[in-house]
Amino acid sequence: MKKALLGATLGALALSIAALPVHQAKADEIGACLVTKTDINPFFVKMKEGASAKAKELGINLSTYAGKIDGDHETQVQAIESCIASGVKGIMLTASDTKAIVPVVKKARDAGILVIALDTPLEPLDAADATFATDNFKAGELIGQWAKAKMGDKAEDAKIAFLDLSASAPSVDVLRDQGFMKGFGIDIKDENKIGDEDDARIVGHDVTSGNEEGGRKALENLLQRDSGINVVYTINEPAAAGAYEALKAFGMQEGVLIVSVDGGCPGVENVKDGVIGATSQQYPLLMASKGIEAIKAWADLGKKPENSNGLNFVNTGVNLVTDQPVDGVESISVKEGLDRCWG
Repeated sequence: MKKALLGATLGALALSIAALPVHQAKADEIGACLVTKTDINPFFVKMKEGASAKAKELGINLSTYAGKIDGDHETQVQAIESCIASGVKGIMLTASDTKAIVPVVKKARDAGILVIALDTPLEPLDAADATFATDNFKAGELIGQWAKAKMGDKAEDAKIAFLDLSASAPSVDVLRDQGFMKGFGIDIKDENKIGDEDDARIVGHDVTSGNEEGGRKALENLLQRDSGINVVYTINEPAAAGAYEALKAFGMQEGVLIVSVDGGCPGVENVKDGVIGATSQQYPLLMASKGIEAIKAWADLGKKPENSNGLNFVNTGVNLVTDQPVDGVESISVKEGLDRCWG
């Protein structure tokens, strides 16, 4: 009797459970990931802000990840593995190692995930479905043109220090470095390689990890080679700030041109204060927000982003910021740069 009653009860319970509506994922419940190099650099903070705002607007569930420091490749690999496992529709990535990240990116794409490189192209470029970025070569070229014009005839006898990013030379590092060379009138041997040039004006290259302490140490090293350095190219504005501190320590801050790339508010303030002569401003919020829009289009329509006309990536814009404009090089003022800056 007890067994019969228990069987009937369980049967009724099973019927009642079966009758409950099964939850179906809504069409607008799309997962996406943003994987950046760090979560403390203002550039990536603004990128996260842009992605988060657009994701909220479009009803996308966004997960964000970052390396512990710039160059932390392994943490980025683990983040992408997590994104694949969670079944997201798209991943936006600023890679620390643009070559070594390719196998896990391929794994994501093989799973049907749209992968967008932000700011830093992968190597090869087509390892990602699309790249949303500043024209980094153009950014370097603008500051090179400005520095050359600013020096005038003295450019022929310049002594130039290159403060690059890292020994792995990710694509963004190479593009800005080589762009500066073209703008300054230095013969580029291999556009895809740092350090193969033979121009006597180049004192040398050192790496900064894209931070202030790295910039200071790198320039100190190069000043030991040649104390006559009068032009300093820097991969970004934190490195530029460190370079300025090194110059101050040597009492050289008045006679050296520092140029950079980023356009963050602290960097533009440094242009205003004369620490940096000119910087190329990029727009990370736009990169990330456009990336979220592309993931939405992929999820809804199966449509991949289209490159900008004449380019092999989606160009999100760049402007030279300086209050010392020169003929032949288009620029915007520090005031406008501060209106458009980030961080």
